[in-house]
Amino acid sequence: MSSDKLISWTTADIIAATSGKLVSGDMKHAFSRVFIDSRQATDDGVFVAITGETHDGHTFLSEVVDQGARGLVVDQEKVKQLPLADWRTTGLVCIAVADTTRALGDMAAFNRQRSGVSVVGITGSNGKTTTRQFTATVLSQRYSTLVTAGNFNNEIGLPLTLLGLDPGHQWAVLELGTNNPGEIARLTDICSPDIAVITNIGTAHLEGLGSIEGVAREKGSILNGLRTTGKAVLNADDPRVLQLARRVRNEVVLYGQSADAVVRASDVYESQTSVSFVLSLPGGTSSIRLNSPGRFMVANALAAAAVGYSLELSISTIKAGLEAFTPVGGRLNILHTANGIHIIDDTYNANPDSMRAALETLKKMRAGSRGVFVAGDMLELGDQAPSLHSAIGAAAAQSGISRLYARGDFADRVASGARGEGLPAEHTMIGSRREIIADLTGWLQPGDWLLVKGSRGMAMEQVVQAIKAWGEEISG
Repeated sequence: MSSDKLISWTTADIIAATSGKLVSGDMKHAFSRVFIDSRQATDDGVFVAITGETHDGHTFLSEVVDQGARGLVVDQEKVKQLPLADWRTTGLVCIAVADTTRALGDMAAFNRQRSGVSVVGITGSNGKTTTRQFTATVLSQRYSTLVTAGNFNNEIGLPLTLLGLDPGHQWAVLELGTNNPGEIARLTDICSPDIAVITNIGTAHLEGLGSIEGVAREKGSILNGLRTTGKAVLNADDPRVLQLARRVRNEVVLYGQSADAVVRASDVYESQTSVSFVLSLPGGTSSIRLNSPGRFMVANALAAAAVGYSLELSISTIKAGLEAFTPVGGRLNILHTANGIHIIDDTYNANPDSMRAALETLKKMRAGSRGVFVAGDMLELGDQAPSLHSAIGAAAAQSGISRLYARGDFADRVASGARGEGLPAEHTMIGSRREIIADLTGWLQPGDWLLVKGSRGMAMEQVVQAIKAWGEEISG
């Protein structure tokens, strides 16, 4: 089992990991943790001063030192501005590096290698977070498992996860996200996966990646960083993923519902609270019931089952892991207000494919009841954003919703797309979160189903929170 004690660091370890230069302090000083948030400063930690889009960690150096931190990793360009004479007197460790963000990743890679942990790396346009959680619950049935928290899937978040390794961890399940070319390759270099999972390739992050072909190249780069003995777990139901499978030198394990899949699902059945299917492996079959609705959940579960199969876990162990899964916050969470409104909270993030999947779930779950869709913008879609938002509006109308609310720069496109497919103009509304909430609370009735979804930056969870609070107030 894992312990509560992280793998410790010495000054020499940090320099070995980062190729940095010691400008203050001694080589033998020991640290128990690495942090980048000045509010987490402790006397046993080393602070890496990250320069981000909105904050520069170097502006907090004096603050973290005052709070007791005894180690700093800084940009070499900032060294001349630092009170090195004072720090040398007190013995504070300061290491200068060419790039602090890269140094953080290099420290994470160093930690991964010395820990002896094995790694599952998961990427894809949709389903990464849910697949990550499924995989973690499956592996946790047998192994002490570290898993990415929240949306820690970028060049800062993934290293922070690996820096959370303790001596007892046997596996780490990591999510690899991307906005621009080269990011998956860098994250793969850091985590060096033993198993690489690609869930699918779709129209996400087109602004940075340019085209669906660009998305495929970027996601596929995780396969280039697989260890020699590593395995690729790939979605057989996605044609673009299958194309990637043909050029992989490593062993490939295909999952899905197609005949190509080694790990397969059949007899899928959906209810308002769950989805069930028969899991087939080369060694046998088992009935699975997932604690979450939505047919698309099956693909995420199959990916995790394929990871378990790759590690020769028994089908009963895989079943136990899949059925122990609990939904990630904001990922198709079903909420019921005290006054009888049913909310599908899928506010964690959004792109065209996940929007369509959520609309299909709304259609299935509401049965004959009224359905309402509150849509926030899908971000990072580049030049295709207008047409893709229009298409989602059309899909919403085709799904039979009774009312559409849209918010964001492309709200008019969503609304016009819905009107073009027959949703009356008086049943659509464009507005701010506050305006939408006000209209919803005057229109919703007991038994209605409400889907709320949008990209992370749209903060659509505020709509969910407001409707929940309104429901409690009304019923009270």
